Amino acid sequence: MFAIIKTGGKQIKVQPGDEIFIEKVLVEEGKKITFDEVLATDSAIGTPLVKGVTVTGTVVKQGKEKKLRVVRYHPKKNVNKVYGHRQPYTKVKIDAISAGGSAAPKAAEPKATPATSGEPKAAPKATTAAKSTTAAPKATTAKSTTAAKSTTAAKSTTAKPTTKTEE
Repeated sequence: MFAIIKTGGKQIKVQPGDEIFIEKVLVEEGKKITFDEVLATDSAIGTPLVKGVTVTGTVVKQGKEKKLRVVRYHPKKNVNKVYGHRQPYTKVKIDAISAGGSAAPKAAEPKATPATSGEPKAAPKATTAAKSTTAAPKATTAKSTTAAKSTTAAKSTTAKPTTKTEE
């Protein structure tokens, strides 16, 4: 089983047993880390994330990469500045990809709706009526602002003097 996770602005394909290098995360060595942002698995593609799937791993090492030489070059000058950069990383060993937890909320949701749907059936009708009354003033204010904009546009076009040059 594989999963594509999102961490540190990157997307990484992982499988159980893989050791990956990710951007530095503030977790001590030997501790567990959980990746909740799973974009896809071998059986599902998320929109944008796959619900209920998590990837767990163990932090193996915190470190820095090899030094990278960065040269700042100034043309036609006798100045070349050389900088060094070492990017910090976290090495993680992937332990498991778990695809659980999505079935429990779906089962709990239908039980809650029938108990509440018996009593307040009149209340949704009142809210629907309230929505329709509040929608009418919004439409009139939108028309008035549009009318105000058109009058200001008309004023601005008439206020501009037109000059013609004759030769």
